[in-house]
Amino acid sequence: MSLNELTIAAARDALRKGEITAPELTESCLTAVEGAGVLNAFVHHTPDLARKQADAAQIRIRAGMSPDLCGIPLGIKDLFCTKGVPSQAASNILENFRPEYESTVTDQLFRAGAVMLGKLNMDEFAMGSSNETSCYGNAVNPWKVDDRQLTPGGSSGGSASAVAADLCLGATGTDTGGSIRQPAAFVGITGIKPTYGRVSRWGIVAFASSLDQAGPMAKDVRDAAILLRAMAGHDPKDSTSADIPVPDFEAMLTGDIRGKTIGIPREYRMDGMPEEIERLWAEGTAMLRDAGAKITDISLPHTKYALPAYYVIAPAEASSNLARYDGVRFGHRAKLAQGDGITEMYEKTRAEGFGPEVQRRVMVGTYVLSAGFYDAYYNRARRVRALIKRDFDQVFAEGVDAILTPATPSAAFGLGEMANADPVQMYLNDVFTVTVNLAGLPGIAVPAGLDRQGLPLGLQLIGRPWEEGDLLNVAYTLERAAGFVGKPAKWW
Repeated sequence: MSLNELTIAAARDALRKGEITAPELTESCLTAVEGAGVLNAFVHHTPDLARKQADAAQIRIRAGMSPDLCGIPLGIKDLFCTKGVPSQAASNILENFRPEYESTVTDQLFRAGAVMLGKLNMDEFAMGSSNETSCYGNAVNPWKVDDRQLTPGGSSGGSASAVAADLCLGATGTDTGGSIRQPAAFVGITGIKPTYGRVSRWGIVAFASSLDQAGPMAKDVRDAAILLRAMAGHDPKDSTSADIPVPDFEAMLTGDIRGKTIGIPREYRMDGMPEEIERLWAEGTAMLRDAGAKITDISLPHTKYALPAYYVIAPAEASSNLARYDGVRFGHRAKLAQGDGITEMYEKTRAEGFGPEVQRRVMVGTYVLSAGFYDAYYNRARRVRALIKRDFDQVFAEGVDAILTPATPSAAFGLGEMANADPVQMYLNDVFTVTVNLAGLPGIAVPAGLDRQGLPLGLQLIGRPWEEGDLLNVAYTLERAAGFVGKPAKWW
């Protein structure tokens, strides 16, 4: 086994025992990254920085002063601002943008001794479910069927691809409507979206501020727990950050869920759901029952309104957040013709800088916020959001500890297969995940099996707010019961 194939937990233990060194581990990952260009997972490489951080981490390890992530090589999604390193949100409009500051999440990871290998591909401004809206070109799923290249999901597609291909030991992601959980399920890894406010959003390029939440993507549940502890915590620079203690999530992985109540929501049984998704869901339910959990049917009656409500609220917030990209202060500025004024500069800059999907969502968002339509669309969607949250609150108040659902409506689909489809068909990839963001709850995707083509399928667990530790423990139990050990056959 190459060192880059280790889990975070295994590498941490080996580093502390002196069996390997941080520079050796980092070099193994850098070699893997260099050999996987066809996956297009890493879009900005920082080998010199990685080696410098690895050397510093090794000094801490030898001194016996190493946190869990000390010397661990990670990939950072391009949405996180990293000081002095290009941070473009996969958009041409942020061309050559190098922040003078560090996002809170990456700052905390670096303080914990983590090593940054580079920045990871993603959908432009996190708007997409297939990583095909990126200005860098799409990332590629390391899983493959015949000669058909597959999407790694989105928007955190580069993070998913890099972790699944063992290019790094873990990665950061963000989740606005499923952008950690859907790609994690598509590539057979674990990804958790924490409770809204658990992880600081400061220094993360904004998409929809009331929905965005950063989280870890890792090879297994234990690694996700280790990463989440380092990423989480109160941040006075983020007004939505919660001043709530961060527990030792890894220590809560006991595998004992006896007496826990797991809800199975009837509204998630969608018309036309593939038989293999239904079967996997039933198998996951049986695994948790066999582990000692009580299974109960529940109702979340407003689920059917979640997707339309999300695709009003998210574009509305995006149109407000993206108004700052005007060619004046930073990023791309269009070349102007003689006689052009500031209005032409705005128009040309945004036309050149924003891709088609971002333009679509900004126009939708501007429309639903306009006079005459604000109440009809935006306020109505906000009311629906409140009802969706109330559904979850009532279920949890009745004693349910976690909710089990499918993570995605299908396995990974082929790149380019939805290029000419109605955009709504792409949006339907979020059908099982958007409710969690609208309600501000924690949700985790765990690989649980393979479809008939041999591609990974995932299950989603939804937890009580601020109870990520309990949620991770249920996920850990499901992971061990499922026994998923699939790895993509290396073709790159």
